[in-house]
Order: sequence, then C-alpha cells, then structure tokens
Amino acid sequence: MARIRIYLARHLCTAPRPQKEADALAAAGHEVTVHGVCFDPVSADRDAQLAQGRAWRWAPVADFTAKGQATCWLVARLRHRLARDWFALTGRVTSEVWGYAQGALMRHALQDPADLTIVHSEGGLAIAAELHRRGQRIGVDYEDWFSRDLPTDQQRGRPVERLAELEATLGRATPYATTTSRALAQALATQFKGPAPSVIYNTFPAGPEPEVTSANGRAVALHWFSQVIGPGRGLECLMAALPGLTFNWMLHLRGEISSPYKNELLARLPAELSSRIQFHPTVSHDQLATAIARHDIGLALEESTIPSRNLTLTNKFFHYLQSGLAVVASDTAGHREGLALAPGAGVIFPAGNAEALASALNRLAADPDSLLAARKAARNAFVATLAHETQAARYAALASAALAH
Repeated sequence: MARIRIYLARHLCTAPRPQKEADALAAAGHEVTVHGVCFDPVSADRDAQLAQGRAWRWAPVADFTAKGQATCWLVARLRHRLARDWFALTGRVTSEVWGYAQGALMRHALQDPADLTIVHSEGGLAIAAELHRRGQRIGVDYEDWFSRDLPTDQQRGRPVERLAELEATLGRATPYATTTSRALAQALATQFKGPAPSVIYNTFPAGPEPEVTSANGRAVALHWFSQVIGPGRGLECLMAALPGLTFNWMLHLRGEISSPYKNELLARLPAELSSRIQFHPTVSHDQLATAIARHDIGLALEESTIPSRNLTLTNKFFHYLQSGLAVVASDTAGHREGLALAPGAGVIFPAGNAEALASALNRLAADPDSLLAARKAARNAFVATLAHETQAARYAALASAALAH
C-alpha cells in the first residue's frame, strides 16, 4: 500500500476532518502520517491524546510548545505578521504569509515526498502546487473556498488573487479533490472550469444513541458552539432575536471568548435576560457530542453574504444532527442542502433577520411534542444516511484514483 502524508497548518485537535480522512485511509491499508504545527500547550496535549491508539501517526513539523521553543514561537509569529504587512505594501507573496512555520512545512513536504500528499488549509495549496510542479501526486481538501471566505475589510495582507490562482490550478490537477457540500462543489467546478470536487460531508461516526427527551416542563436549551465566540458569526442577530422569544429558554454558548466581546454581547440584551445566557469553555473532540446532546435546538447562524460561508456545510451543523438536536439554520445554500438531507429536523430563517429568527424559534419550540419529533428526525437522518460510516469508503476510492493518476 501507499505512503500518504496529510498536512495541516494547525493543531490536530482543531482539525476533525483530516482525522477522519486519516482513519479511512489507514483502514484501507495505507501508511498514513499527519503533519501540522503545535503552538498551544493545552491543544498539544489534546493532539497527543487524539493520536493515541490510531492506525496512523501524528508528527508535528514544528512544535513551539517544546522546551526552549518560546523564542522560536515569537519569531514565527513575527515573520507571519511581517509577511502579511509586506504583501499589503508590495503585493509580493512570501512563504510565511500563509501561516506560522509555512516554510518548515514546505521544506518537510519537499525533502522526502510521499506517494500521495494531501493538503488542508490555504497554506497547503502552496505546498501542493509546488509538489505538483515537481511531478508528485497530490490531493486537496477544500473545506473552505479559501479565496472567498472573508469579507473585503478583513483581507488586508492576504493574497486573495494568488489563492484563487492556486485553487483553479489544483482543481484541475488531481482526482483527489474533496469539499464539504454539493453547493460548494458546483461553485468550485464553475470557477475551475473543470470537474467538481467530490463531496464528503463534515460528519462523524454515529456514536452512542443520545438521550432525546421532551422539553415539556423545563426550559428549552438553545445551543451554539465554535472554537472561538466572536463577531461575524450571526451572534449579534441572535442577541437581537432573544427578546422576541415567547417560550421558556436558556442559551448555551460554547467556545473561547474575550471579555470585551462577552460584555458586548450581553450589553445587547435587556438586563433581565442576561441570566439566561451561559458561556462554556471548549471541550475535547471526544467529549463534544455528549456536551451538545444536553440541549434541544442547535443554532447554525452562518452569514450568506460571504461565498464560502454561504455554500459550505460546517461540522457544527452535522454535530447537531449527530447529537439529536433540532436545527434552526440561516438561509444559506449549504443549510438548505443540509436540511433537505434531514427532512423534518429543523427550520430555515433569512440570514441576519432577527425577527425571522425569533419567529422560527417560537414555531419550533411552541409544542414540546413537535420539538421532540424534530430532534428524533435529526438523529434518524444522521444515522441512516449521513454518519461518517456511510462516507468513509470515498476516501480510499479517491486515493486509488490519485495513485493511478
């Protein structure tokens, strides 16, 4: 079987999609190693725990959490910042503009190429392009539409045009191209003027059956989570919607949040509602499904004005289905696709419309029996057609095609 390397530009614990990819390829008999970058001690510990007992190996190329690496981490951050500033001033793209330790990742990938190298993240595109130029086999995962995933006012220092060139070149370079939704696959195919990437949804193993109970007689638990709780994620719209809710509710937000932004969110609410908001820290991936399952309704609030966010289906959406939560989702192309895959599991509202969001939540939560039915529909659809077990074989088929390419 083949020697396969998967490259990230971050911690393993923040990248569930490459983990599942590695599991599937190792199960197909390939020798798989995942490479990335470590810079946070807590996340580095989670990385090590996640890698234990796997049929593949986790081998970070740069570990800034190791003893004596504090200065190197400061230098890496400075080089990345200077590279972005240099690009903003001159338009010249240097390797470190893509992220921390990008040069080290590139050198590692080139010095002893694998039979197949699969890249994730925008920095990975540059690695794949150079490997392809040298005649090596590559694979690319478009978890985001990298050149179209941020608003214009956040693109300073980011070589968007170069990203678009890399996406188009690589989209025609290999049969191992994957993405997260049919909507995004079709948009990328139109942009590439080539074949559509294969769709592998951001799903998870079915896992243990969650306890799906009626909310009758208690507060309906609303849930939203991400690695970071911050602006531009629909939370401002949610805060504006909460005063319009007509049922007994509690809102649980999970993720890292700065004190200023937490205060800003709470300031958007009438004082008497602030006690209904609870903030929770992130948990390890193996604890997440259980943590989510304690709630009734999952909130998917992505904005529709940014192409990547409009077209993708995030792992958040599928976590809700996996854990048996009904879903209230903004009206993006990705969410419409997702709820079509899980009939009866939730409702759509126009993105950014607080009044419509409140109305959607009121309709879903008005009748405990209907809410319970939606939760069961979510879980049933996930197990029947969306769990990772139903998709894992696609990775091996794509690898075989790429290795024969």
